[in-house]
Amino acid sequence: MKEQFKKFLNEEQDPKAIEKVTSKLNDLLMKGEEIGYIAVQKKPAITVFPDSIVLTNKRIIICQPKNLGLSMDFTDYTWDNVAGAFVKENILGSEFSFNTNTDFSISIDYIPKIQARKIYTYAKEQLDLIKNPIIAETPIAETAQVVEEEDDIEDEVEEVETEEVTNYAEIMPAATPSYTETYEPIQPAQPATGDRKLSDLSKEELFDKLQNYKKLLDNGLIMQGEYDAYKKEILSYM
Repeated sequence: MKEQFKKFLNEEQDPKAIEKVTSKLNDLLMKGEEIGYIAVQKKPAITVFPDSIVLTNKRIIICQPKNLGLSMDFTDYTWDNVAGAFVKENILGSEFSFNTNTDFSISIDYIPKIQARKIYTYAKEQLDLIKNPIIAETPIAETAQVVEEEDDIEDEVEEVETEEVTNYAEIMPAATPSYTETYEPIQPAQPATGDRKLSDLSKEELFDKLQNYKKLLDNGLIMQGEYDAYKKEILSYM
C-alpha cells in the first residue's frame, strides 16, 4: 500500500494523513476507478487530523477525520455533477473550490500551492473529458482505420480528377497563368517566453505556461498529442 501511494508524497503531503486516507480507500474505489492525486490540508497551526481531497478518474472525494481520527467522513461528487473548478492562491496556502450543477459550492482552504495547482489541473482535464466524450473515448485503432479509409477515398478522387484534366488538355491549349498565388500555412500562436528555457522559469510561470497551452488546445490551435507532450515537459520542471 505504501509503495502504491508513494507518488502522492512529493508535494508536502502529510505522510500520516496519506496513510490514514489510503488505508480506507480500497473499500471505497469502484471498478475501474483510479486515484489521480491526493491533496492534504496544511494549516499554519499544527493540525493533527487535516482534511484531504482525493481526485479519481470518476469523482472528487472529500475526506474529513472525525472523533480524534478514529473515524472519517467521506463526501463524493462525480465529475458529471461538477460544473467548474477554481483555485485561489493566498498568502498562507491556496483555496480549492468547485461548484456542482445544482449551484452547490464546496471549498477547502490551506492547501499548499503546488498541490492546489495539481488538483486544479487534474480537475480541468477530467471536466474536459466530460465535455468531449467522443474524442476522449475514440480508440486509436478505430481512428487510424478512419484516416486510412479517408486517404483511399482521396486517392480515388484525385485519380478521376487527373484523368479528366488530361483529356481536357488534349482538346484545349495550355494557358499560362498571369500570376501565381502563394499561401503561408497559419501556425498556432505560442505563448511568449522570450529566449528563456523551461528550467529558468518559476513554478508560477510554468503553471501559467501550461494553462496557455490548454487554452490553445481548447481553441483547436494545437492537437491533443502536442498538448500532452508540452504538459509532460512542463510538469518535469515543476
